[in-house]
Amino acid sequence: MVSPGEFAGLPGEFAGLPGVFTGLPGAVAVSHLSVYDWPAVDGVCGGTPHMHLTCSEAYVVTGGRGAVQTLTTSGYEVTPLAPGTVAWFTPGTIHRLVNEDDLRITVLMQNNGLPEAGDAVLTLPPEYLTDPGTYAAATVIPADASEEEQARVALARRDLAVRGYRALRDADGPEPLAAFHRAAAALVRPRVAAWRERWRRGAEAATAATGDQLDRLEHGDASHLADALVRAEQPSTYGRFGMCGRLDVYQGTS
Repeated sequence: MVSPGEFAGLPGEFAGLPGVFTGLPGAVAVSHLSVYDWPAVDGVCGGTPHMHLTCSEAYVVTGGRGAVQTLTTSGYEVTPLAPGTVAWFTPGTIHRLVNEDDLRITVLMQNNGLPEAGDAVLTLPPEYLTDPGTYAAATVIPADASEEEQARVALARRDLAVRGYRALRDADGPEPLAAFHRAAAALVRPRVAAWRERWRRGAEAATAATGDQLDRLEHGDASHLADALVRAEQPSTYGRFGMCGRLDVYQGTS
């Protein structure tokens, strides 16, 4: 089965087909999210505040009730979330999900799920953002740990990020937020080349396929329609501890 987001170097009959992109539309990815109901250090139930540097993200609310708190250079906002709401935000938006009543969301992510595969920096206090090793020690959930230990680490990093987030939200003047932006950019810089390759094989390839199809149609060539494909899959992992809650993820989005 070809997974959403897997498009380059496909085996056999799918390899090198012109004008064909086999990932989800526009190289997006999806996951299903049950937002944490753990009370944070400030008494608010919800997820870990964080920011994406190159990807937009969208929430399609499928159940429950809550909100997303956001912080940008334009200020602090709270967007209510209820079934049927679609909310989205661009890179540079610090966001924190708040769970008021069993909040459940389908998350749409740019660049084949890159937001869940590295493009995120938690709003830890500045002393944890000095270098990748220090940051990783405070944020990485051990894959081979027990579920109880994974939950403990997820809770601890969430509360640490809430501390940093509240300091940014309550700061006087723009410099603390600008300093966080600089620290986040420095942390992810070693991974940018890999992100670029993911983008090249995903969103860029999807756009190129559309361009090729338009060129063909403009010349009366409908041959690419004979290469139509159908794909479906179930989540490959259920209940993974994520930044905002428990995730059901699909292969190619992690």
